[in-house]
Amino acid sequence: MDHVWLTLDIGHGLEMRASLNTVSRRNREAGFEPRIRLGLVRSVYEELPPPGVFEAAPLNYADHETRANIFYEYKEQKQMEVLFAEKAGRAVLVEIWGDIYAHDHIGIHQIHSRRASCAVAGDITGRDGALKFYYAEEKECELLLFKFCGQP
Repeated sequence: MDHVWLTLDIGHGLEMRASLNTVSRRNREAGFEPRIRLGLVRSVYEELPPPGVFEAAPLNYADHETRANIFYEYKEQKQMEVLFAEKAGRAVLVEIWGDIYAHDHIGIHQIHSRRASCAVAGDITGRDGALKFYYAEEKECELLLFKFCGQP
């Protein structure tokens, strides 16, 4: 398996499943580095955003990278699994950018950089995905940015 699922209560008795990559299956199959690079941006919030599903403004990692010195660190698959479980367990709210899909459930995927990578030639700008955890402690939050091998 190359991802974990995070089930989110989106209000009105509805749930949405977030599909979070823990490794790049495509890079591994093509003989490239399969680990994901994780970048963190920590901040504080005054109020939690409202729960629900909303259309978001385009997200581009380059915009965040010009405002902060973001260090991307390779993580092993098991490290990613533990990281997601720990952060989701502490969070009072999760904000996600990605693409919505519907199969036998409603979900969101593409929660990572959409730029061209070692194994994927398509270069999509301005539609990056990300994950933001809000914690009650000291009103802290963490924006998680995910990149694959070869992504700028």
